[in-house]
Parts: sequence; structure tokens; C-alpha cells
Amino acid sequence: MKRLIALAMTGLMAFSLIGCTEAMPAASSDAGTVPAEAQESTDSGEAAQAQDASSDMDALIDAAKADGELVVYGSCEEDYLAAACEHFEELYGIKVQYQRLSTGEVQSKIEEENGNPSGDVWFGGTTDPYNVAASEGLLEPYEAKNASHLIGDMYKDKDGNWYGIYKGILGFMVNKDELQRMNIEAPKDWKDLLDPKYKGLIWLSNYNTAGTAKLVVNTMIQKYGHDEGIQYLVDLDKNIEVYTKSGSGPSKNVGTGECVIGIGFLHDGITQIEDNGYGNIELIIPSSGTSFEVGATAIFKGCKHPNAAKLWIEYALSPDCVGLASENGSYQFLVLDNASQPAVAAQFGLDPDNVMEYDFEDAKANTTTYVEEVMEALGSAADDRFQTE
Repeated sequence: MKRLIALAMTGLMAFSLIGCTEAMPAASSDAGTVPAEAQESTDSGEAAQAQDASSDMDALIDAAKADGELVVYGSCEEDYLAAACEHFEELYGIKVQYQRLSTGEVQSKIEEENGNPSGDVWFGGTTDPYNVAASEGLLEPYEAKNASHLIGDMYKDKDGNWYGIYKGILGFMVNKDELQRMNIEAPKDWKDLLDPKYKGLIWLSNYNTAGTAKLVVNTMIQKYGHDEGIQYLVDLDKNIEVYTKSGSGPSKNVGTGECVIGIGFLHDGITQIEDNGYGNIELIIPSSGTSFEVGATAIFKGCKHPNAAKLWIEYALSPDCVGLASENGSYQFLVLDNASQPAVAAQFGLDPDNVMEYDFEDAKANTTTYVEEVMEALGSAADDRFQTE
């Protein structure tokens, strides 16, 4: 049965690689007709292309099956990770082991393993840590066929080290009930967060463990300049109550009121509202502009199951995988032209294009240095608030 499912998937993925050409309407007498020989030649060429694509995918599937298993480190939310891995196993009969780790944890793990990774692929999480790993030669370039469906070149590494699967907007999530009880207005912009009235009310994630927090660092430096950006984070620290290990940590505590203002990706706030029933959460896009993440997937250099890893990348860049996100509480905007966007994100007024221009190259070159500089500027004062578990 799994073989039949795999063959069906093969046909679908091959079809997605060559595109879909609608039948042409009958030509009018004024326009003339297409010569039969030319039409036959076009049809033959397309058929040959389809056959080649199908053969290539068949060969990749067979090679992946020979690998026998796949180990996935996922930095998206666990429900989505589990669904994606289980569906891959169902489609191809390849045993999948997976573990949910923050992007910073994955980066540290593969740096320690230094070319002999215990995992095969990375799935989900913002690209700043991916770019650091790529610059250190820890990711394996791969020319993915399904990357032809990405909506723009910004959603892939120019050397094929990673490919984007979704886009998330950075902002604030606030507990409306708690702010009303305290008679405090919600912050509207980044600099509002520095107001002393918010002292002890704000949660952010750990700069060392969370890709979300690394994005915050890069965003502030790109918005305000190097020195002012770091000073902003030092000033913000005075109002931070907790730095969670994971980027989604603040969002999970806003609805209960333990966290009154959370900084993170707004799709995580949607999950708390839609799936967990916290109607007391308000989503805020900073008025002066904000940045965004590109959630990615990549192969670890030196992985033990390289063909299964390549098949994973093709799968991750297909509707069969990314379509599982909204079914499992993840409402990011998708970056594939053949995937359906989660309607609920638009209902909350989120616009994936209403974001600042983010300098990925600067982030790739300097994220590690910037984080070190921020931690040094904060000193020991913040140590007891940085969660690592």
C-alpha cells in the first residue's frame, strides 16, 4: 500500500516540477491554427520532460528507501513537526526519527558535532542560525527541483544551503484584560516598550537559544544602527521579566496573563487565539515597521542518510508538507506558489508584504558577533532570567 502511495506522490511531484499547461481554446479563423506537426512536437517534448522528471524522482525515492531512515531536527512547533514527519514516513515507508529543538540549540549541536551530525535535516525555524551554519560549512548544498515553486529568490540561499517554506511577521502579543486591569495602554511601536510602565511585563526569548531572539537583535541593529540597536536592547532589558528558551515561549504565556506583553512571531499568537481559545490576546504590528522570518529547511553536511535527506527537501517544498501547517496550529504565510495560504492569517489583518527590507547578508555575516556584543553589553544582570530548559 505504501508503495502505491509513494508512486502516486511521485506522479504528483513530477507534475509540479514541469508546471501545468491549460488546454488552448480553439483558434479563430482570423488567428489561424497551430500546425499539427508543431503541436505533436510540443506534446512529445512535454511528455519526454514529464517522463524524465518522473524517472528522476523514482530514482531518488529508491535511493532514499535504501537509506532506510531519516533523522529530523525540527524548529517549528511540535505538532507541525510530528505531522510532517509522520506523513513523510507514510508516503515513502522510510522510518523517521524527529526531535523538536530551538534553532539556536540545533546550531550549537551541529557546531559541536563538526561535520559528523547525528541528524540528517533541519526543518523550520528562522534562517539567521541557518545562515551561520552555512557560513561555517555545516550545511550541504542541494539543487532542489521543487524550489521552482518558491515565490521569490529571497526565499532560498543562493548556494542551495537552505530553502524557505514559510514567512512569519515579528510583533507584539498583549493580554488585553491585564492591561485594562492595570489601566495601561498597549504599546504601539518598538520604542514604546522602553517605557518604565512596562517594567516586569515583557517576555522575549533567549538570544543564545532562539532564532526569534537573534532576529530581534538583527532587526534592532538594522532599524537603528549598530550602537543604537545594541543600546536599545540594553534599555529594553530593564523591562524584561523572562527570556524563554524558545521563540514561541512568550506567546504561550500571554493568554494566561503570566506574560502581559510577548515579543515574537504573530502567527504564534494566532495559534493561542484560534486553537487554545485565548480571545484576550491582541496582535500588534509595530507602527514604524517590523521584520520577518523565513522558516527554512536544510541538509546537514556529512549526514548519514543523504538520499532520504534530499527526498525530504523535495517533500518539504510541496503542498503535501506545508499544507499540514495550518491543520496543526501553525499559521505562517507560505512561500510556494502552488500552496494555499492560511485564511485565518489575513483575517487578523496580517500582510506578509508589509515588512521592512531585511538585510540577510548582514545577518549571515554578523549574527554571531551581534549576539555576543548584546550579551556582553547586558553583563551578568540578565543571567538569572535567561531560560535554557
